[in-house]
Amino acid sequence: MSSFLDLLLYTSNITLPIFIIVFLGWFLRRTSWLTESFINSGSKLVFTIALPALLFIKVLESDLSAVFDTRQVMFALLVTVAGFLACWRLSGTMKLLPENRGVFVQGAFRGNMGIVGLALCMNMYGDEGLAVGSILLAFLTLLYNVLSVFALTLPFHSDKRFDWLSMAKDMAKNPLIIAIVTALVLNLLQLEPPAIIMKSGEYFANMTLPQALICVGGSIKLNELKDSNHLALKATLLKLVGLPLLFTLAALVMGFKDLALGTLFLMFASPTATASFVMAKAMRGNAELAATIIALSTVLSLLTVSTGIFVLRALGLA
Repeated sequence: MSSFLDLLLYTSNITLPIFIIVFLGWFLRRTSWLTESFINSGSKLVFTIALPALLFIKVLESDLSAVFDTRQVMFALLVTVAGFLACWRLSGTMKLLPENRGVFVQGAFRGNMGIVGLALCMNMYGDEGLAVGSILLAFLTLLYNVLSVFALTLPFHSDKRFDWLSMAKDMAKNPLIIAIVTALVLNLLQLEPPAIIMKSGEYFANMTLPQALICVGGSIKLNELKDSNHLALKATLLKLVGLPLLFTLAALVMGFKDLALGTLFLMFASPTATASFVMAKAMRGNAELAATIIALSTVLSLLTVSTGIFVLRALGLA
């Protein structure tokens, strides 16, 4: 009984602090302490400055020989593509409207790794977990963007009109990718920016996760859950249960364990990325469905992620 309670407390210490801050963001927005403009500006600040600073510092200070696992990265890329193809095939059997099909697929496979995933990795494994999560984020961010474009354009048969060169340029200008690639190069060359730059970056890095989680909470509209339909629920169950379960079992078969297995689970079990709403709105997708999937997956992920961590720790696997 004592070991069970200890394990329950361990799991709670990882997940509850994150979701308490998310709930705080929701509460402050509902009581008008936070405004919509603050949420938008705060999210932009996190994406363009604070989160890149956090990733830059953690990758730069990490021991790449210890945190960069080529097998783990390749596995993550392969199962992401496999998961996308499975969701795409499933959506084809559901005979969905074009504006719903891409949103359903994107909501089912694209996780909020940059905020919730990294926060979970840091809470469970500390700086080493954050560094490993950052490496995964660097590679998967590129893949997510490419797959999301396919999902949102193919149902309309308009992929030929899409400007792929423009998308490549946008990804090359992505602050997260720039920060991680720069840090990797400096780390390999064993170069470090001046102390004043690193100290300034630490200030931004320290504000990243609290502000990001508050903005995530402030973006949740629970009234949208009342209108959630079977399509949003199916996408959410795939995102939080189906794909993480399959990916984690596959990782076990491939021999991953401890830190490698745990970070893979945490990143893949994170709720649907808020960026999926932006892409759906910009590419003729059903933005209301996208928003519902984001809200539903964020709320339910407290239960699913906690359950996953509890089981992995109980079995001594992560």
